[in-house]
Amino acid sequence: MKIWIAPQAVAAIPSDLPDIEFSVYDGTSEPPGVEDVDVWVPPLVPVPDIPELLSRMKRLRLIQTVTAGVEPYRPHLPEGVVLCNARGVHDAGTAEWAIGAMIAVLREFPGFTADQLEGRWRYRHTGVLADSTVLIVGYGSIGEALERRLAGFEVEVIRVARTAREGVHAESELPDLLPRADVVVLLVPATAATAGFVDAAFLARMKDGALLVNAARGSVVDTMALVAELNAGRLRAALDVTAPEPLPEGHPLWSAPGLFLTPHVAGSTPASNRRAVELVRAQLLRFRAGEPLVNVISGLY
Repeated sequence: MKIWIAPQAVAAIPSDLPDIEFSVYDGTSEPPGVEDVDVWVPPLVPVPDIPELLSRMKRLRLIQTVTAGVEPYRPHLPEGVVLCNARGVHDAGTAEWAIGAMIAVLREFPGFTADQLEGRWRYRHTGVLADSTVLIVGYGSIGEALERRLAGFEVEVIRVARTAREGVHAESELPDLLPRADVVVLLVPATAATAGFVDAAFLARMKDGALLVNAARGSVVDTMALVAELNAGRLRAALDVTAPEPLPEGHPLWSAPGLFLTPHVAGSTPASNRRAVELVRAQLLRFRAGEPLVNVISGLY
């Protein structure tokens, strides 16, 4: 079995199986033997020209990502190739980032950091997470991890998913739910249906002073509609993802007031790395043994 594997997951290769041949591919220098690759574990950052690369992988049978999102691969998946994501791997890191981002914005930590750098002691009252309503849009495994971490913060949690289930509202109910939320957290996948999902109308339904937290993908938010709300001072935002990404020099988001911005680092943690290795190793062993795989992407996700 021939594998191309991401640098982050090399430790997943079973050392006790001599029939496994692998090459590390980070998207730069392509290893030899692309036509013989059976399993591809792509790196965190998508490689250039994925459709062209896949067209040369004549024996490919499995793509196992180290990310929860599979949007770079799904539209170009060759017939007969199974696509699996890393559901669960980044739950802890992403949920922890969302909590940290909420606290940072509401307690004005970036402003206090600026004061510290300037040597200013500037006392003031701040906001607080306690007694607020947190609306989680895209309530899956990361949403569950986030709610567990919110349990000690004395907040009300409203859960929203694509379709309703017990304790979880449907996306169709968002127009009535958004005005209730002090914090709106985005955890939806990047699909054709979610592109521009958070548009001007969505933002207009949010209450004055509310905080938008995007730990999903930049494409989910209409960037210029958000910039308009930030510049008006009506909303605040915490973004780990943007559209475009990386954010170019001079983009209006850099100078938008009320914005806390990080460069897509929510899931970039040692915990995520350890869990990615564990998942990939287990998947490779299942695949080699002909056993059912986990996290198979089919239909809507």
